[in-house]
Amino acid sequence: PLSRARPSHRLRSAHSRQSPGKMAAPMVLRQWWGRAAGLWGGLRQAPPPLPLHLRRRAHEQPRRARDVGGLLAAQCERGLFQEVFPAQSAEEQLLELLEPGRPPLTAYCGFDPTADSLHVGHLLAVMGLLHFQRAGHTVIAVVGGATARLGDPSGRERAREPLPAERVGAHARALRAGLERLFENHRELFWAAAAGGRSLGRAVLLDNSCWLGREPLLDFLGGAGGRLRMGTLLSRQSCQARLRSPDGMSLAEFLYPALQAYDFLHLHLHHGCRVQLGGADQMGNIMSGYELVTKMTGTDVFGITVPLITNTTGDKLGKTAGNAVWLNRDKTSPFELYQFFVRQQDNIVEKYLKLFTFIPLEEIDHIMEMHAKEPEKWGPQKRLAAEVTKLVHGREGLESAKRCTKALYHSSVEALEAMSDQELQELLKQAPSAELMLEPGMNVLDLCRKANAIADGPSGYQKITHGGVSINGIRVTDPETVLILGQHILKNGVSLLRIGKKNYYIIRWLKL
Repeated sequence: PLSRARPSHRLRSAHSRQSPGKMAAPMVLRQWWGRAAGLWGGLRQAPPPLPLHLRRRAHEQPRRARDVGGLLAAQCERGLFQEVFPAQSAEEQLLELLEPGRPPLTAYCGFDPTADSLHVGHLLAVMGLLHFQRAGHTVIAVVGGATARLGDPSGRERAREPLPAERVGAHARALRAGLERLFENHRELFWAAAAGGRSLGRAVLLDNSCWLGREPLLDFLGGAGGRLRMGTLLSRQSCQARLRSPDGMSLAEFLYPALQAYDFLHLHLHHGCRVQLGGADQMGNIMSGYELVTKMTGTDVFGITVPLITNTTGDKLGKTAGNAVWLNRDKTSPFELYQFFVRQQDNIVEKYLKLFTFIPLEEIDHIMEMHAKEPEKWGPQKRLAAEVTKLVHGREGLESAKRCTKALYHSSVEALEAMSDQELQELLKQAPSAELMLEPGMNVLDLCRKANAIADGPSGYQKITHGGVSINGIRVTDPETVLILGQHILKNGVSLLRIGKKNYYIIRWLKL
């Protein structure tokens, strides 16, 4: 069992509370099974993996024994909760506040609507909220309808292009719909089967324009502005880098951390919020919120960061980098999202199974063991892709992704016939589309030329005879082959023409 000293008091006075300066090097929460004394380990160091036989032994214990570490330790073991601060008060208070049977806490995370969709980079913060909700706590997702007007300077070399109010409003509505869909999919598809009689915590969606938009400037500066220290804001590395850059830093950007800090204060005063979640690049903004709330209320609050998702070159996935994998279907289809996770390499897939899914750790161990025996089946990648696609797009979205995968990569005529026009467009976004009339005696050569898929003359003819053309996944080598309904033209009035390995053409037949 986990042994730790019980705190001798519930709340420390404002004079004895750890100062922001001492908090600048947050400590990483070690996993509950760690051999180190207490729960807290070295700065920004990932804990060593638990030996497989010990983890299995732990999962064979009764549920109460396994839950001793609580929500924080469980998510640190998965790698989701990267840093928890301030370290001392979190060890003394937050662990106890999160123990089963205690009154629920409230945690929040903010999402600025700088685009009209969330992306995979946001998904870990949403997962953090969902794990709090699964533990019975109240979670608040805040859409930054006000803060998006300024733009977060964190990690940026230059200022964001200002967004007009009407576009921010439209983006905010789209983000709210996306968040609602994620929470609803989780409740319907992931919680009911795993609940075991437990209650799911409340989920609340808010927009910070509702309070920041009504806060008079002088009241804000005289209240919250008087409690935030210039030295702390100026000392941050991101601020220093921007101040030294040729473009400098605008007052609006400089005040962004103050407005986000005010969000935390407002949510604490009006919703009892004690925990803020955010990406690792939000550390400075979360610390500003901690400083403001503790100074103005005397209550201990806490910050938790989640990892940043990067590509193979180490660049952060997101809109700014131009490599975002979006969560809205009109920007990234279920098929594309599914394929993004299916293509993850072996050295990252176990980590992603822990971060992006609710699969128990012992089951992930089993999945990886089977993968070691049968790597050609890509079992972990397929399970990861299925879990994430179902959370983001629901059961229908997952089925759509699987149909597209079978049609494109397994030449499944059945899957192709079952696809809707929307799925065809999503499957082949860059594929030209043509509408043709089926004429008597029309052959493969006629089809290819009418679709402008091959060149006129001998070279186009030879493209077919040399095996470079397939229709609905079936290679055709005779240019004079007459098109047949049910084979070359599917029941849904569509033909999928492929020239070479990667050039696709969608043919829709009229008046069949």
